[in-house]
Amino acid sequence: MRVTLNVDLGELPDEPEELYALANVANVACGGHAGDAASMRRACRLARAHGAKVFAHPSFPDREGFGRRAIAMDPEELRASLREQCAALLEAAATEGVAVEGVKPHGALYHVVATDLDVARVAVEGCSEIAGPWVIPPGARLAELVATMLVEGFADRGYARDGTLIPRGAAGALLDDGEAAAEQTRLLLRMNRFQTLCVHGDRVAAVVIARAVRRVLDDIATSSQQTP
Repeated sequence: MRVTLNVDLGELPDEPEELYALANVANVACGGHAGDAASMRRACRLARAHGAKVFAHPSFPDREGFGRRAIAMDPEELRASLREQCAALLEAAATEGVAVEGVKPHGALYHVVATDLDVARVAVEGCSEIAGPWVIPPGARLAELVATMLVEGFADRGYARDGTLIPRGAAGALLDDGEAAAEQTRLLLRMNRFQTLCVHGDRVAAVVIARAVRRVLDDIATSSQQTP
């Protein structure tokens, strides 16, 4: 199975269009941590123009913390927030003539649904209007609740020796150049456990990193096709 590149998008007003051309999947922020109706329409329009699939990228409703803070919420409130976010993206996508083909939780929600089955169940219920795979980390509890999934690695994040991500703010948490991301991509591919790799579109070096990852993925795909 060919490993794809997914990029978190629709988060910044000056987001480079090239990221959509490099991505197989655009995870579009839908109002929880970033994004509004206009940015969602733009993201869907650019994804369609460059042939990238659109996935929803919902989060805890936390624009101030960019969705990277775990928030204790009443289950019904979280479910309603996620429904609202997904509905907003579905409306924007319909306006631009594209489908929303999967879900990747953002930030803290991504990590919480990997370990907390109760929150994972609320997330699945909140995003039930969107069919298709969920993007998850290896071993996520969410896998017990969804029919299809894509196991994800991060091309622009550092990993500790135990296989967990180095916490943001700690040394080595973020990879800042293309060569480092390319080497990380090769390492993750050798592990043979990931179906998709992520690049964060809000990074200053996002285009440089995404280009490097795209080259590695394309080179490997070409080599595989040429092997008799």
